[in-house]
Amino acid sequence: MSRSVRTRPEGSGQALSEAYDTALLDLDGVVYAGGSAIAHAVESLATVRAGGMRLAYVTNNALRTPDTVAAHLTELGIPTDAGDVITSAQAVARLVAGQVPQGARVLVIGGEGLRVALRERGLVPVESADDDPVAVVQGYGGPDMAWGRFAEASYAVARGLPWFASNTDLTIPSGRGIAPGNGAAVEVVRIATGAEPQVAGKPLPPMHRETILRTGAERPLVVGDRLDTDIEGAFNGEVDSLLVLTGVADGAQLLAAPPRHRPTYVDADLRGMLTGQPEVAPADDGFRCAGWTARAGAGQLELDGEGGALDGLRALCAAAWTAAGDGECTLDGGKALARLGL
Repeated sequence: MSRSVRTRPEGSGQALSEAYDTALLDLDGVVYAGGSAIAHAVESLATVRAGGMRLAYVTNNALRTPDTVAAHLTELGIPTDAGDVITSAQAVARLVAGQVPQGARVLVIGGEGLRVALRERGLVPVESADDDPVAVVQGYGGPDMAWGRFAEASYAVARGLPWFASNTDLTIPSGRGIAPGNGAAVEVVRIATGAEPQVAGKPLPPMHRETILRTGAERPLVVGDRLDTDIEGAFNGEVDSLLVLTGVADGAQLLAAPPRHRPTYVDADLRGMLTGQPEVAPADDGFRCAGWTARAGAGQLELDGEGGALDGLRALCAAAWTAAGDGECTLDGGKALARLGL
């Protein structure tokens, strides 16, 4: 795919909610963590929705059904219909349905969201490798997933059945911290069988295709907290993205990001959708954003000035990404980030 390499975050003279028609929002780490809403999420999304932007919730978590997710969001104060929720379970179910006969049995290693999505595609979920499945599909099953489920998947995959995974996120945010995700469970089956699954979820094209089919978005903005799923998925789909720092990604990861992990915009949380974005411009052998100037020095990133931490981070991104070109920045940004409290 040919495209120019992003070397700095972009500015926007409009509020992002006015510049784009649909927000494709990740959930875990963006809207909520565990069962609780992230600070400023509820009021920010209410304001965005009142201004006319469509909100669609796009999650790699295949555990819950769209109805359950919509009910949870509504309980948090974010009125949501099931049709506004797109899951990796839906994306992988479409992928499976395109490769097996109508009415086929599929071994499910995961939660109810995966079973519902398969039934919607006319497939029959089964629980054992001995139930004559024609394929295996694996999705996040929650923290209490029994170890024996991975054995069932391994038995079936070892027999040569096609294996599908909703996503391969190694971690997932929770109310208590970062926990193992579906990717960790997929690794268990990969180690046991030596096989490789077909993957549907972010950042791969099946998930982006599912999202566009279900939302009809023409000017979408991907909003996420992970560089390797949300932001890379936007890159693969050739759409713009906003990284919020309420979940997995931190300042150090952002500065080191290769081109496919560099977001269009960076902000602290979902309030960033309500405003324009400041310009980052070349200045004094470096890059300036508001009151900060960042430069690539001898082995490290240097930061001068004062002002808001996010403006300093944006300037540092420009210095790091420009120095890295189409690779990953190896300059030490620790002191500069510490100065910003990031």
